[in-house]
Amino acid sequence: MYEFDYHKPGSLEEAAKLLSSEEDASLIAGGMTLLPTMKQRLAAPTSVIDLSGIPGLKGVSTEGNSVVVGAMTTHNEVASDATVRSKIPALAELAGQIGDAQVRNRGTIGGSIANNDPAADYPAAIVGLGATVRTNQREVAADDFFEELFETALEDGEIVTQVVFPVPEKAGYRKFHNPASRYAIVGTFVSSGPQGTRVAVTGAGPCVFRVPEMEQALASAWKPEAVDGIRVSADELNTDLHASAEYRAHLVTVMARRAVQAAG
Repeated sequence: MYEFDYHKPGSLEEAAKLLSSEEDASLIAGGMTLLPTMKQRLAAPTSVIDLSGIPGLKGVSTEGNSVVVGAMTTHNEVASDATVRSKIPALAELAGQIGDAQVRNRGTIGGSIANNDPAADYPAAIVGLGATVRTNQREVAADDFFEELFETALEDGEIVTQVVFPVPEKAGYRKFHNPASRYAIVGTFVSSGPQGTRVAVTGAGPCVFRVPEMEQALASAWKPEAVDGIRVSADELNTDLHASAEYRAHLVTVMARRAVQAAG
């Protein structure tokens, strides 16, 4: 690990100012990605800005027919929260499948989505539910937030503060996970509700994506059999030592069918 300056601001304004003014500064929430990469010297920020001292960034609340999750809320807190479990049980179930107990008790929803790992679970829920990402500057629709591999719509000095999830009528998530890391080799989130019928896939490609053909089929008939026979192209999907692009393409349909069945 290389030498760096450590800051622990007490407000969003102070954090944003540091982020904009410090050369090569990085935000740290739970540190589940940043710290390992720094230890391996794959990341070398000159400054690390700790968000844990900023009030108001953690917790779950409701706004109308939406569930609002603070950016510093840990995966375990999302998984165990009574409001999430009653209103969007698929989101609670997804959070409970992330990593292991240590990761779930340290990692945060804001840190996860800002990092945009291609195999992370939360992007599937955010796109699959048509959520809105709030920052210290604006609101960003789910379909506009995740852009490419490890890239998001966040601009310089912009910090995720909350995620607003519309409560669906039905929702389900299923993933085929790596047995060691529990990252999604392929994870599919499906929902039907105020944001329409949505199918979002993580792990298969460089970034989370939707499957319009499955959405149309499920809008006509919400049943597992509706997605049978619908295949995504293996072109541009990930190939690695865990699974080929062709196998991932096959898993998208398998996980979608299971997710619909889980949604009821």
